[in-house]
Amino acid sequence: MKYEVVMGLEVHVELSTNSKLFCSCSAKYGADANENVCPACAGMPGMPAVTNKKAVELGIAAALVTNSQITRTMTFDKKNYFYPDLPTGYQITQFYAPICRNGFVEIETSEGKKKITLKQIHIEEDAGKLVHDTRTGTTLVDFNRTSVPLVEIVSNPDFRTGEEVIAYLEKLRLLLSFAGVSDCKMQEGSMRCDVNISVREAGSEKLGVRTEIKNMNSLKAIAAAIEYESARHIEVLETGEGQLVQETRRWDEAKGETFSMREKENATDYRYFPNPELVPVFISDGWINEVRNSLPESSDEKFARMTGVLNLSEYDSKIISGSKNLADIFDETSKYFGKPKEIVNWIIVELISAAKGDNKGLDDIKIDCAKFAKIMEMVDGGTINRNVGKKLLVSVLEDGVDPEAYVKENNLGMVSDTGVIEEAIKTVISENAKSVAEYKNGNQKVVGFFVGNIMRKLGGKADPAIVNKLLMKYLNEL
Repeated sequence: MKYEVVMGLEVHVELSTNSKLFCSCSAKYGADANENVCPACAGMPGMPAVTNKKAVELGIAAALVTNSQITRTMTFDKKNYFYPDLPTGYQITQFYAPICRNGFVEIETSEGKKKITLKQIHIEEDAGKLVHDTRTGTTLVDFNRTSVPLVEIVSNPDFRTGEEVIAYLEKLRLLLSFAGVSDCKMQEGSMRCDVNISVREAGSEKLGVRTEIKNMNSLKAIAAAIEYESARHIEVLETGEGQLVQETRRWDEAKGETFSMREKENATDYRYFPNPELVPVFISDGWINEVRNSLPESSDEKFARMTGVLNLSEYDSKIISGSKNLADIFDETSKYFGKPKEIVNWIIVELISAAKGDNKGLDDIKIDCAKFAKIMEMVDGGTINRNVGKKLLVSVLEDGVDPEAYVKENNLGMVSDTGVIEEAIKTVISENAKSVAEYKNGNQKVVGFFVGNIMRKLGGKADPAIVNKLLMKYLNEL
């Protein structure tokens, strides 16, 4: 019997605000445990909640980039459940009038393009974080994340393969990060995904028993969890052994398996009711247009500009437009150095390589773009060669050195005196008679050996093109 996997996603994306959703505490990631907590977000009685206007504007932006219908009068509600990291005993969310409904995101997979439809996007506050101490067998609570604003993007059950899920998440990351809605750093938890999965007989319209895989924050884990859970469902259906129940499950990365956490709740279990402490928010056409006009260039628009206006290759443009951080570095560096092809080459070949050597992801690369541009300008103008430029880039990344001053202080300027270069060539040739004989016998590979030795003699500061030209002249005269 053939089976069909049916999935829907709930994607939680923390919004790029300075403060929390209903108080003025900092919403920034990375603070010490419980550093950013006040009586309001700690759930103390009698503390009034005040809606963060910026969070609503980012919610409008999320609606616009996902082609969603914006609710003109949105409200907040209370979702009741008891968990240690939820100090109030309820979560402020949107149930009756979410900020938007009925959107769609177009994805592209090996099977072609597909439209993923959205049920809704709603704004809500995040819960805290439980920290399990295996040494003592205790669990600690960090409330820093409590009331950090987020949007939950709820899709319809339109997914049939893991490839579609990954393509959708990558497209969402680009849409939201380029719009400034969120940094979408899955490794920091600012983008998390719940996968609702069921399996049914191929051709059937009836959905199977649904399980939810909770709070996954890496594409690799999501793909592996989908593969495991769909296989588990099919095995139960085929063998009749075991039972599928509606439940929430967690993914164990080390074991490569899902495990039951609790029975899956229904909406009635949460006893939603309107939050009487928060007034409705009216979203006018003028406000929507203001947000729309403030949206930066999207990933697709940037790709089109790079390929169409700047005449860059599709390959290079896809890499740059596939990362908000790289795109920002490209744009900022272009203000100081007017050769886009050179900038792209340096970003893709040198900058990314240097960052990987320091175990940094694309989103974590930080560089002074004026200094980055100065390195390229010095290489392009012949002040230093590219090898020196690559080493200089590492010094700028690690220590923030001034490129011009560093080159001058360390005597790294290009050796352009052909007499000096020729002396180095003669010395290397005289020291390597065996390699000279190999060259004369037709072994072209020894040319690289000669160039490497000559460059070492010159402290790596000569122009390799000039070295090659003069070297070949001397070798061919022997």
